[in-house]
Amino acid sequence: MAAETSQTLDRGLRVLDVLAHSPGGLSVTELAAAVDVNRTVVYRLVATLEQHGLARRDTAGKLHVGLGVLSLARGLQPVLRELAAPVLRTLAEELGATAHLTVADGGEALAIAVVEPSWTDFHVAYRVGARHPLDQGAAGRAILRGRGLAAVDGPGEEAVVQTVGELQPGARGLAAPVLGVEGLEASVGIVTLGDLDVAKVGPRVRAAAEEVARRLT
Repeated sequence: MAAETSQTLDRGLRVLDVLAHSPGGLSVTELAAAVDVNRTVVYRLVATLEQHGLARRDTAGKLHVGLGVLSLARGLQPVLRELAAPVLRTLAEELGATAHLTVADGGEALAIAVVEPSWTDFHVAYRVGARHPLDQGAAGRAILRGRGLAAVDGPGEEAVVQTVGELQPGARGLAAPVLGVEGLEASVGIVTLGDLDVAKVGPRVRAAAEEVARRLT
């Protein structure tokens, strides 16, 4: 027997999902049509979401997802770190390079998990919370690359992105997108001051990204 569910909660979640995928905003009429619910119900749902900061209106009266969702999203970061940490640790120790999990946060790449190798004489220092534009550095570029690969089976060779000196002079980065996790745009990568054999290291980084994806689904 199917478990009982809350129709009101279901409708509210559908409203949030539609707003999150409508960057230009929607009128109440458009939103009601999108979720197939009458306008009166949508008014009540939106009023409740606004009280919790999960929905907002712009000056033209269009509805948007509210900034309150950022607090919910930040609450997921410890979960992501916990699930990704063993994969990053193995990657860092095997390659002798700093490994990281990076997510898209607006137009920026945000490092939410970083593991440094324990046995190297020197390595690149990279901190949790570091930000940079998505179009700079291997981690951000891999996320952008992943947007074009989301519909394919397996990331393929073209998924691995290499950069040299874009964020730190002399540093080399290599990253691959984390694909197949709904609602998450992320990459797994490494950064090092040494040379990188992309043909050898690339498949290892790509495999780590795939393992992180499996742990998150």
